[in-house]
Amino acid sequence: MNDISDPQRIALIGATGLIGSHLAPLLKGQKLLSLARRASLGQAPGWCEKVGPMERWPAMLEEETVDVAVATIGTTWAKVGNWEDFDRIDRHAVVNFARAARTAGARQLIVVSSSMADRDSKSRYLVIKGQMEADVASLGFERVDIMRPGLLRGERGKERRLKERLGILLSPLVNRFVPDKVRAIDGETVAQAMAQLVGRPGSGVTVHHNAEIRALAAAAGETRA
Repeated sequence: MNDISDPQRIALIGATGLIGSHLAPLLKGQKLLSLARRASLGQAPGWCEKVGPMERWPAMLEEETVDVAVATIGTTWAKVGNWEDFDRIDRHAVVNFARAARTAGARQLIVVSSSMADRDSKSRYLVIKGQMEADVASLGFERVDIMRPGLLRGERGKERRLKERLGILLSPLVNRFVPDKVRAIDGETVAQAMAQLVGRPGSGVTVHHNAEIRALAAAAGETRA
C-alpha cells in the first residue's frame, strides 16, 4: 500500500470477481464499502457491504462520503451471450457507479479496462471498453487510473470461454511472441497494483499497461518485505 496516513473511504464494485477478490484483502485498514449483487465481502474493521441489483448501486451511494472509487467489475461473453448486456455491465454499470461516487465526493477513480481499448476499434469488445474509458474520464475526477491488463489469468470457474481457456493455457509460449501490452497477466498482480494506487496524489488520467502494472505490483511486494 502507499503511505497515505489516513484511511481512505473506498467504494468498490466487483469484489466477487477475479481481480476484486484479490484486491479486497489488500484494503484492510481502509474504510471499504462494497456494492454487490450478492453478499461476499469478509469482515474487517471499517468495512461495509450493501447488496442489491446493480441498477441500485448509484442510489446506495447517495448518503455516503467517498474518497476513492474502484471498479473491477466485468462480465464474459459466455455469461451474457449478447452485446447489449455486455455493454450494460462493462460500460454503463461502471459509468453510473463512477458518476455516483464522484457526486459522493470521490477525487480518484481506479477502473479496470482492457489492453487495446479503443472507441474506434473494429472489435465491439474494445469499442465498449474504449467508450467506458472516455465516459469516466469526463466525470470530473481529479485523478483517474485506468488499468489495461492483457489476458487475465486466474480462476473464473465456468465463466471462461473455451478460446479464453486455451489462450491462458498457451500463454507461457504465446507471451514470447506478442507485444507486452496484450500478454497474459495474473489477476492477482493487477489487484496488487491497484492497491498501490489507492489514495495517490496527482491529477489527470493515467493509463497503466502490463509493464506499469507489474512495476506497481513489484513495489507492493517490496513494501510488504
